[in-house]
Amino acid sequence: MDYELLMQRCIELAKLGQGKVSPNPMVGCVVLDAQGNIISEGYHEQYGENHAERNALLNLMNSDKKPHTLVVNLEPCSHFGKTPPCADLIIEKGIKRVVTGMRDVNPIVAGNGITKLKNAGIEVIENILEDECRELNEVFIKNMTEHKTFVAIKTATTIDGKIAAYTGSSKWITSDNARNHVKQIRNMYDAILTSSSTVIADNPTMEHKYKIVLDRELKTDFENANIYKSGTIYVFYDKNIDPDKPKSILRQIETKKNINLFPCHVNDNKIDLNHVLNKIYELGIMSILVEAGGHLNGSFLNYTDKIYQFIAPKILGDNSGLSCFNYRSVTSINDSVQFKIADVQHFTPDILITYKK
Repeated sequence: MDYELLMQRCIELAKLGQGKVSPNPMVGCVVLDAQGNIISEGYHEQYGENHAERNALLNLMNSDKKPHTLVVNLEPCSHFGKTPPCADLIIEKGIKRVVTGMRDVNPIVAGNGITKLKNAGIEVIENILEDECRELNEVFIKNMTEHKTFVAIKTATTIDGKIAAYTGSSKWITSDNARNHVKQIRNMYDAILTSSSTVIADNPTMEHKYKIVLDRELKTDFENANIYKSGTIYVFYDKNIDPDKPKSILRQIETKKNINLFPCHVNDNKIDLNHVLNKIYELGIMSILVEAGGHLNGSFLNYTDKIYQFIAPKILGDNSGLSCFNYRSVTSINDSVQFKIADVQHFTPDILITYKK
């Protein structure tokens, strides 16, 4: 059997749960009979609901087809969580062979599922397309191994790295094709994060279930700004601000139950991003997409795991234009923050370059 082809199918199925299963990983599963024919498929569709293996096996409940081999991109779980252990169900259904993409990095599982299957006499084949499987669940891996929120930045620039002319004019740098893809990228992340400067300058809506605004002085328009009209919003502000100001804001927005204010540490008149990220993780937000101006983008670089840079075939050629990462001056190229190019996609006439640490 072509296990790599079957694993690729598992990855495709897993992606159908993107944006719906956090903080769980994305998982897809394929079940075959003894002759190698696919007889069932499944994926983890929603957090708290059945895992991929369970969905795939339950699809066979009223079928006379006998499962023989199960292929899944992540080691089957061995513990009771929101659902019973998948490893137990696999054993119960008489599966003879299990093919996995990677071991679970969750310490509760971490090889225990594999051990349970082997102890039951099931053949286990591991690490098929492991790199691809790890990339699929890069957010989950960081959450589990580092206990931190995964951070990505999205920016749209001209060829010379500008996000706006010196006047602030920026609509639209990229095409409809590129902007439509941004909506898909947003759906991959638990929350969107932006700055008060972006809210004031652009008045974006940033449609998403969860939004985070860094507003040190609480100067955004909490009653009328578009970003506050939908979703659950977490606003971080300077804890040393005049205490009457947040009280006044809370009175203004008392009918808006979707806005939450959090006092935050500030260093050199800038919100402490480490403090923000720790609080975000405590709130259960496992991944964020930063959409802001050059100063905040730059400040986030040391915390960033991935960058999405849409580049339009335009050149401003203006030294006073606004840069996408405008936060410090260096005297040596060796002091650059370095990333690797992970992917290049075309959204005619623009391109999207994805970078990773």
